[in-house]
Amino acid sequence: MKILIGDDHLLFREGLCRLLTQLDDQASFVEAGTFDDVLSLARDGQDFDLVLLDLQMPGFPGFSGVQEICEAQAGTPVVIVSASEAQADVRAALDAGASGYIPKSSSVKIMLSALNLIFSGGIYVPPAAILGDGPGVSGHAAAAAGTAGATNGAAGTPSLTQRQRDVLRCLREGKSNKQIAYELGLSEGTVKIHVTAVMRSLGVRNRTQAVIASGDIPT
Repeated sequence: MKILIGDDHLLFREGLCRLLTQLDDQASFVEAGTFDDVLSLARDGQDFDLVLLDLQMPGFPGFSGVQEICEAQAGTPVVIVSASEAQADVRAALDAGASGYIPKSSSVKIMLSALNLIFSGGIYVPPAAILGDGPGVSGHAAAAAGTAGATNGAAGTPSLTQRQRDVLRCLREGKSNKQIAYELGLSEGTVKIHVTAVMRSLGVRNRTQAVIASGDIPT
């Protein structure tokens, strides 16, 4: 496994390297301390299995930079690891194509679980971004994300918002996030948040499992 780490703090990069060897003890790492260096490495023909990117490194141009990295490493998960936990940043990162957003305040266990989820094809966002109770989360954003993990006490089945049921219906039809976004009039980032919320409610790790597990849920 070859991993590109973009962060301007050497100590943090070294810590990530040690942590990520728990995922793969044969992992190799390429490190960069500025956005321009990350972009250059992403574009120079190297194929990475994972890109970890900080939002506050020198030269970071905003979320268009995340999109540039995603385009340069098409098919490779690009995961934001940031000190910011504001939902505006989470949603902007997902809109730009990121496969996940892990706050730097996360525990080792959460970070490893998040990366395992991403490698299995899922999208990781902080629970606060789904539940709407984290820093920088507005009431409107919370309503858009919906509430994950709740269950219907009478039936014991997951309780989904109507928007999440709409997304689930599209998943059953085999539609991509882009197709779902077009059909429902949402951004792709918002669709990703809804998909993640559905998967968390169903207790599954990917879209296929979500479709199978939701067989009895009306949409």
